[in-house]
Amino acid sequence: MGKTKNTRFKRPQFTPAGLSVGAVKDAVEEEAEAEESPAVDLLEKLQSPCADIREYACASISRVVQQSQNIPGFLQRDAVRRLGPLLLDSSLAVRETATGALRNLSACGGPNVCEDMVRQDVLTPLTALLKECSLGFQVNSSPVKKEEKHTVDDVANEAVNLLWNLWYAPLFYFQIHMLPMLDANRVLTKCFFCIYVCAAHCLHTVTEENPELTGTVSEAVLAALENVLLSTQSSMEHALLRILAAGSVWNLKGCFSSTRQADALMAVVTTLAHCLSLDAGAMLPELWQAQATRLSNSTTEPASACKDKQPAGGAMEEEEEMEEGDVERNRLELREAIALLTAQQTSLEIIVNMCCSDDPSDDEWEEMSSSDESEMFADCPDGNNSMLSPLCLSAELHTTLLNHSIPQQKADFPSRVALEICNKDPAWRCLIKKMQRVQCRALTCLHNILSVMDPECLGGAEGLQVVAQHLSSLVFGSEDVMKDEEFLEAVTSAIRSLLQILASKNIPQCMSPQQLMSMCEAATQCDLVSVRVNALAILGITGSTLAKEKGSVDTLQLIGNALLNVASKDSNLVVCGEALDALFDVFADGEEAERAAQNISLFSALKALQPVFKAKIRKEGRGKYGPDQLCVLDNIRINLRRFIGYLDTLQKK
Repeated sequence: MGKTKNTRFKRPQFTPAGLSVGAVKDAVEEEAEAEESPAVDLLEKLQSPCADIREYACASISRVVQQSQNIPGFLQRDAVRRLGPLLLDSSLAVRETATGALRNLSACGGPNVCEDMVRQDVLTPLTALLKECSLGFQVNSSPVKKEEKHTVDDVANEAVNLLWNLWYAPLFYFQIHMLPMLDANRVLTKCFFCIYVCAAHCLHTVTEENPELTGTVSEAVLAALENVLLSTQSSMEHALLRILAAGSVWNLKGCFSSTRQADALMAVVTTLAHCLSLDAGAMLPELWQAQATRLSNSTTEPASACKDKQPAGGAMEEEEEMEEGDVERNRLELREAIALLTAQQTSLEIIVNMCCSDDPSDDEWEEMSSSDESEMFADCPDGNNSMLSPLCLSAELHTTLLNHSIPQQKADFPSRVALEICNKDPAWRCLIKKMQRVQCRALTCLHNILSVMDPECLGGAEGLQVVAQHLSSLVFGSEDVMKDEEFLEAVTSAIRSLLQILASKNIPQCMSPQQLMSMCEAATQCDLVSVRVNALAILGITGSTLAKEKGSVDTLQLIGNALLNVASKDSNLVVCGEALDALFDVFADGEEAERAAQNISLFSALKALQPVFKAKIRKEGRGKYGPDQLCVLDNIRINLRRFIGYLDTLQKK
């Protein structure tokens, strides 16, 4: 028990010729593969003087690499360096298919293949291609043939999707290739927006918690970001660009001088607030109606003839995002709708990060024990960096965020009218998931705000009661919501933070213990560990509050039995630890708690559980859990021993 068998390595067998048996087999297999592999023939065709043959070879590679077992054969034969120059081929069709081949190679190969592609300098021809596409759209004011325009659009679309896939590339290349794309005011006047939005996405992503990059950002980049923030174009695509710039400014706030920092952060908050003040539930039906009117008035493109183009490969992480990336570019209103929801989701994510602790261990142990939550946030720094912490934002910034973008406004379920439209139009169906994601991000945002802001900033007891009623209506309004894991994770986190504040301030809660227990019973069956942990913390907070009230023995017994059941049966040590920690909170003090503990034989139950929990930590701990998690689990183990001693003392009274 507690030990694992050491791994043994076998020495390779050798043939009389001095080669290992494996090497001989590999050589034979490699010769056979060279004859059978399509890579050899297709890569040779890339050098053909005939554009049609080059296009055929690229399209074939794009198809073949979708089967992952074929990828090593192409990589071993230098496919990336051979395809790279074709991104700037004289034929637009070859450019499109070559970019599509690299896009599928990166998407189907995963992060390791992406890094290898960057090492082989694929970003140099890709950046040149993106610049040519944007330049072509700017200078080519004369009408073009429909077929040619469609081809140029497709080249750019493939290039942007390839760039998305290469987000995992080393940061050095992004400094060289991506930062200059936001290094000039011309960004604001480009009509080909997908390239610049993609560049802004990349900049926003790579500047997050990245001191290597932030230390080398030029003054021109900071000025360009400020110009984007102050732009006034009304389209949703421009709004998305402003939000991405706002996120980058927040990430790079330490690069601004003390005199510019306050103004820059105020511009960030104002931009976020304006975006979240937009009513997506009302705007989506308006956009759909505008599209229907435009298409019905068009003689060349009736609505019934519009079909979505199929994606070239899995560039995005999720199916609906793949659909968004490849939607026809003449669906202007749908593009606006996607940009609106993406901007609002990103805005909420930025606010979530603004309210986060800088402790790097947060990601490893998101489910800290409820008794330790008050220690998660540090004091504010002094001096010129006073604007860097969310806890130190001025009252004016607090007011702007709360008045204009209070997350509970976005936490409502998506508009019924908008949902009906999206269900009715297949092209718009991808927006349903986006609307639901905005709701979940709003709930997560509310959770973080509740965790770090003074209750008085949230409206005091009355404001917190309003939030509680709102969350109650979301959770208990429909049984279907308890089946959505993403929603459950977000809403249980928000309720947990809210109950913690209500309990600390002795503010009555509008959700009854029976309602909370019903919700927690469903949540503890969820596969997500974070949802189960939140449910147990909610039970702990509810029980510790009830322990101070007369006549609560029966309810405390129900809570105690539920927590004991999870602590003894859940397969995850983090969940077991949270259940034990909740038990400590519920039965720590009070006559009602003592009576309930005796009625459910809590002492004997924990006495029997103690050696099992200790053995689990010893056996599973180091293999499955991080150092911070193990530290918390070890503290719970020690507290379990002490709590059993406390219960033993009560029994001997």
